[in-house]
Amino acid sequence: MRVLVVEDEEFLAEMIVSGLRRAELTVDIAHSSRAALDRLRRDAYDVLVLDRDLPGLHGDEVFRYVAEQGLPTRVLQLTAAGPDGRQEPGADDRLAKPFAYEALRDRVLALGRRARSDRPPVIERAGVRVDTGRRLALRDGRPLALSRNEFGVLEVLLRAQGTVVSGDELIEEVWEEHPSYRTNAVRVTLGTLRAKLGDPPVIEAVPGAGYRMGDGAEPGGGGAAEDARR
Repeated sequence: MRVLVVEDEEFLAEMIVSGLRRAELTVDIAHSSRAALDRLRRDAYDVLVLDRDLPGLHGDEVFRYVAEQGLPTRVLQLTAAGPDGRQEPGADDRLAKPFAYEALRDRVLALGRRARSDRPPVIERAGVRVDTGRRLALRDGRPLALSRNEFGVLEVLLRAQGTVVSGDELIEEVWEEHPSYRTNAVRVTLGTLRAKLGDPPVIEAVPGAGYRMGDGAEPGGGGAAEDARR
């Protein structure tokens, strides 16, 4: 599960992020609405933990972006206590400050489950099609015989819609037990997955960042030689 925490109070933000990471969630942080919008344009999140009263650009602008873009991200709004702590239309849940960390964690987990249940069962990009309900994967209509981890990696990359997914994020999303040598485990799985997908290559390695699904227009994006340097 991937979470974005948007909170300008740095101590509170770090407390939230540290706790959610201890719950084995992948968490990013932004201290302003503009930073949050940059994150949302680049990456896909299951849950957004958002303080409305941010300096500069108001937190409501982030709500509007999520709604206008039709993002599946669920929103947990952090508000001031009292009558001024109203819930912005479009927020999925509201938590008034001060709050117990356990209450926030439980609400984030519940929203994350809702976000995942709303995901479309069929995803497609660059001729690669995954039917998560029937556990089927195809490339240009050709069935692919994928292992559980290969299928999981392909699903995560497809859902990211062309944005970069790090090796650690793939481990968190796909592997039931985290392997000791994370980078090697991801590299090996991606190598066999690429071989089964065939040409032209659609999975690109982004040096120092991770991997993404290309559009298949440019052959050779992120090949074995580049992967060997990671």
